[in-house]
Amino acid sequence: MTRLDPHRRLCIRLAPAAIASLVLTDLSYAGNGNVATTNSTGNNACKSLLSHRIRPLMQPEPRLLCDHFSSQVLLIVNTASKCGFTPQFADLEKLHNRFSEQGFQVLGFPSADFRQELNAEEKIAEFCELNYGVSFPMFEKISVTGNSAHPLYQQLAQATGTYPRWNFNKYLVNRQADVISHYDSGVQPLDSRLVGAIENLL
Repeated sequence: MTRLDPHRRLCIRLAPAAIASLVLTDLSYAGNGNVATTNSTGNNACKSLLSHRIRPLMQPEPRLLCDHFSSQVLLIVNTASKCGFTPQFADLEKLHNRFSEQGFQVLGFPSADFRQELNAEEKIAEFCELNYGVSFPMFEKISVTGNSAHPLYQQLAQATGTYPRWNFNKYLVNRQADVISHYDSGVQPLDSRLVGAIENLL
């Protein structure tokens, strides 16, 4: 296998035995098979932001976000495999591990909007296997900017007044599924401002 420039490494380890750590396994799914429908069908408890069905990375079916992430503090991040900010995956994992038992989740959404993501999920998985061991949920590749943005990201942009301007933008969401704040790519996951904001919501 060709050796990769360490500054262009991706994100997550997807060794065959570890793929389950990235996806929402053993969770119920009630859906219509569409890749990204916008609204819940029958779950009246879903807040609007969590009413989307999105397919976990390397899994065949989309799943309803509110079935798995209701009443949790969320950090929603658009990711990419070949970006100068890709090493942030390591600190996102540290952040996730530090607070996950208190009801915190990092959610990663690969995107090629800035032309720094691989084409096929299989290639993303192969690339990721060499690098960072991520246990937080990763989802299918989606668009996160402009008119083509996934409805989830349209809502995030509406709530904060900004779409991602580059990879590894971060949106902080409270337990009531309200978008609290937005952090640009340059804000590191362990920045005291971000960590303090998370602690205040837990």
